[in-house]
Amino acid sequence: MAQSGKPSTSTWHRLGQPTDRLRVLWLRGSDRTQWLTCGQTWDAVAITPISHGLDVLAAMRVSPRRGYPVLADHLRDQLYVLVPPGTGHAAVGLPGVRVLGDGFQLLVPTTTHGSAVAHWVSRPRVTPAPLIRPDRLAHHLRALARDPQKAATP
Repeated sequence: MAQSGKPSTSTWHRLGQPTDRLRVLWLRGSDRTQWLTCGQTWDAVAITPISHGLDVLAAMRVSPRRGYPVLADHLRDQLYVLVPPGTGHAAVGLPGVRVLGDGFQLLVPTTTHGSAVAHWVSRPRVTPAPLIRPDRLAHHLRALARDPQKAATP
């Protein structure tokens, strides 16, 4: 089987890269966002930079088609992965990671395209949305912190 000379791009990395069309829609400013309280329905694990978070999701081999809620803040270069409430502490203390639980709020899109600071990389498809397992997320964050070569090639 012949292979192309181009490196493959993971689905997560493709979804995490805003298109020119999306940037134009953000500039128009017709989409909306709202603040939601963390710690009740979910905790948010903030990963900086976005590319590191996308590497972790690709390494975990979770499919964005399942509707795992994952948000990007392209201005702050942070990826927010939603995990079950009260479980985000599994990732506390890891480099480039911050956990938003009780007492925090997260800006989320309420319309299709959101904004540059609240963009669905993977939109929840069902209610309740499937959430990423925090133990697996923390495991892969640790593994990629120890050996960056294990990161998915964008």
